[in-house]
Amino acid sequence: MPLLPFPAESRLPGVGTTIFTVMSRLAAECGALNLSQGFPDFSAEPALFDRVSHHMHAGSNQYAPMAGVPALREAIVARSEALYGTRYDPEHEVTVTAGGTQAIFTAVTALTRPGDEVIVLEPVYDSYVPAIELAGGRAIRASLAPPSWRPDWAAIRRLVSPRTRMILLNSPHNPTGSVFTRSDLDALADLVRGTGIVILSDEVYEHIVFDGARHESVSRHPELAARSFVIGSFGKTFHVTGWKVGWALAPRALMAEFRKVHQFVVFTVNTPVQLALADFMSEPRRWLELAAFYGRKRDRFRDGLGATRLVPLPCAGTYFQLASYARVSDEPDTVLAERLTREIGVASIPVSAFFADGRQDRVLRFCFAKSDETLDRACERLAHIT
Repeated sequence: MPLLPFPAESRLPGVGTTIFTVMSRLAAECGALNLSQGFPDFSAEPALFDRVSHHMHAGSNQYAPMAGVPALREAIVARSEALYGTRYDPEHEVTVTAGGTQAIFTAVTALTRPGDEVIVLEPVYDSYVPAIELAGGRAIRASLAPPSWRPDWAAIRRLVSPRTRMILLNSPHNPTGSVFTRSDLDALADLVRGTGIVILSDEVYEHIVFDGARHESVSRHPELAARSFVIGSFGKTFHVTGWKVGWALAPRALMAEFRKVHQFVVFTVNTPVQLALADFMSEPRRWLELAAFYGRKRDRFRDGLGATRLVPLPCAGTYFQLASYARVSDEPDTVLAERLTREIGVASIPVSAFFADGRQDRVLRFCFAKSDETLDRACERLAHIT
C-alpha cells in the first residue's frame, strides 16, 4: 500500500509484536511442541459446550447487559464470598469483561491520569506497561529477585511518591510462579494506608496454587479490598482461553469509573457464553480441583526435566515452570529459545521479554498446561539439548 500522506507517530514506539505471538508462530512454522504461550492443549468438560449450545439455540444471542448477565455476576460474587469471605454487590461491584487483559487495561485507563505513576513488579507481564503508557502514566518498576522472586516491600515503599496512583500486582505471578503470603498483604496494606493509592490485583491464576498453600487474594484482606480492583479469568479456570471472558471486582466507586471505560471498549461480552458459564459455576469442584490437577502436571514436567540439563526453579503457582539453562549455554535466552524451537522442537518463552532492559538470567518459561503426552514428548526432546 502507498505511504500515508501524514506522519503516523506511534503512541508505543518501543512496542513490537508480543513475544507470545512470535514464539507461537515459530512453533507452528517448525511443527514444534508449543510450551510457550499459556493455553491448554486439552479441552474443557463437554457439559460447558452443551450449555453454550443450549443458550444459543434458546435464542440468547443478543446484547447482554453492559456489566454482564445478572446470573453470572451473582455466581462470581457467590464464589468470591465462599473463597475469601468478602461480599461484593452483584449489581454495582462486578463487571464481566472480554478476558483479564481487557479488565486490566480498563482499570488502568479509568484511574490513571497523565503524569501518574503506577508501580509494577518486574519481571512484568507484557500488557501492563503499554496500558499505563497509553493512559499517559509512567510505569515504576520494582524488582523481584531470583530464585524466590519475593517482593521487597521496603524497596517498593521507597518507590512511592506523591504521583503514585496505583500499584499493579500479580499473584500467582506470571512468569515466575511465585505467590503472595498473608504477610505480603499485610505489608502492602501498611504501605498504602493513609494514601489514595489504588491496588490492581491480577489474580487470573488464583485456583492454581500448589503444595497445600492457599491463594491470598486481596479480596480476603478487608483493608485492601476497599481500595482494589481484583481481576479473574474463566479462560484460565475452565481451559477456554480463546473465549476471552473474565471479570473485575471492586468497590462501587471504583467500579463506576471502570464501567465508564468498559462500555466504550467492548460494551458487553458474548451472551450465550456468559449464560453457560453461570450454569457451569453451579459445581464448585470445577475450580476447587484445579490445584491438584495442575499440581500433578507440574510434578510430571519437573520430573521429566530431571533427565535434561535444564534446572527447574521453584514453582508455587500458575501453570508456568521456569528453568535455568546455565548448565547448557551462554547464549541470550531469545537466541536459545528460537534454537530449541527449530532444532529440538519445543517452544518456550525467554524470560528477558518480561524485563524492560532485557535482563539475562539464562531462564526460559515453559507452560505445563498440556496433556501428559505432550509434556512427556517435550521432556524427551529437551533431553537432547546440547
